[in-house]
Amino acid sequence: MINGGQRRLLSQYLLLDLAVKSLQHDMTVAERFKMKRVFLSSMDALLKQLHKDYFQLKRQLAQQKIRLVSWHRIDDYFSDVQVATVGNDEELRYANQALKTQVEELLLKQLQSHSFEQSK
Repeated sequence: MINGGQRRLLSQYLLLDLAVKSLQHDMTVAERFKMKRVFLSSMDALLKQLHKDYFQLKRQLAQQKIRLVSWHRIDDYFSDVQVATVGNDEELRYANQALKTQVEELLLKQLQSHSFEQSK
């Protein structure tokens, strides 16, 4: 059974996973923009930071012997995530709209901190 701290780590890991996938998809769309150089360089820098954070969280979860087994969409509203822990597997349910909102907030926060660092 995972505790509250582990669940927060797992949720952050899932958000990063979704953010990376969404950004990778959006980058393919941005390739068609007339001013793609402006967008792609920012998106690429953001994607590199997200990857770094993603793998760091993945290592932390692995050290605690927590592994994401599967992620499947139930319907338009919910998705289930199966997680393997020492001794048993757990299934956690997430609201899709909440995940989307949290991913957007994560990306905005990352962009703001990235642009702040560049302005120094």
